[in-house]
Amino acid sequence: MNIKDKKIAVLLSGGVDSSVVLYELVRQGLQPDCFYIKIGPEEEEEWDCSSEEDLEMATAVSHKYGCKLEVIDCHREYWDQVTKYTMDKVRAGLTPNPDVMCNRLIKFGAFHEKRGHEYDLIATGHYAQTEYDEEGRKWLCTSPDPVKDQTDFLAQIYDWQLQKALFPIGHMMKEEVREIAEREHLAPAHRRDSQGICFLGKINYNDYIRRYLGEKPGDVIELETGKKIGEHKGHWFHTIGQRKGMGLGGGPWFVVKKDVEQNIIYVSHGYDPESAYRQDFPIRDFHSINGMLPPTDITLKIRHTPEYLPARLEATGDGRYMVHAEAPIHGVAPGQFCVVYDARHRRCFGSGEITI
Repeated sequence: MNIKDKKIAVLLSGGVDSSVVLYELVRQGLQPDCFYIKIGPEEEEEWDCSSEEDLEMATAVSHKYGCKLEVIDCHREYWDQVTKYTMDKVRAGLTPNPDVMCNRLIKFGAFHEKRGHEYDLIATGHYAQTEYDEEGRKWLCTSPDPVKDQTDFLAQIYDWQLQKALFPIGHMMKEEVREIAEREHLAPAHRRDSQGICFLGKINYNDYIRRYLGEKPGDVIELETGKKIGEHKGHWFHTIGQRKGMGLGGGPWFVVKKDVEQNIIYVSHGYDPESAYRQDFPIRDFHSINGMLPPTDITLKIRHTPEYLPARLEATGDGRYMVHAEAPIHGVAPGQFCVVYDARHRRCFGSGEITI
């Protein structure tokens, strides 16, 4: 594909990755239009939001290369769609992933409705690649940097969104990207990677949940003995497999079970209790990115980690599968996305929601 004939939009976040995306495109003789998507809350002082600094950085980089920058306000869409999805799931005791839905609903969704539809390609700083097979199908493919690979966050996008997606740094290692940013004196070169939700900057996940669901104190009970050993501030602040942040003495303690109706968290004492692992589990509503269903022998991820876990996939009908992992997996929780790759963890087929 000759992208020189294409009209390209670049989504600048103010971070190092999207800044290098713009550099790479300009280096190829292109003059894309830049956009900064605003989704931060209106009560910015309450959240200590970094969006102002992000916008300053994005503005500096776009000006450096003579590209115009437009701010697109997707605030309402984010809070109506992504936040509703997240809060509905955590209230039900599930473990959602707002970043996954942000890519589908906002970066390649709401932005597309507002301005992206005017462009042939939408370039982002994701660590992911694409390729075409002999049938002309476009595939989402993994980055060579296993630590930074972000295909798991993109595994719910639609085929039409993938068709327009461009990942100019997807073939690079993070160190290469930082080196380019430093060499080219890009403003965000020394900024730390965001640890917050999507592009909500410094917002802490628990603060995000507390803002909408508040607190609801309940008991923490040791699974084996039934003994109450502490209290929590709401089951929605805790996920299956969690080890840190329990505030209990004599650890380590693992969250192994939640009773949503009674608002009880069950923990187990000791290192990696057997009950915290699962080898076989169901997934539902499998979303195939390009319409191709996965084979029997696969690799998978259930969270954002560098490892791809070998497994067998058994179709049970109507978008449902049973996953038979090669080895027990720690912290499998309902509501998480199980992201499915081929056996060589090259191509990403899509993802389904774990239902146990």
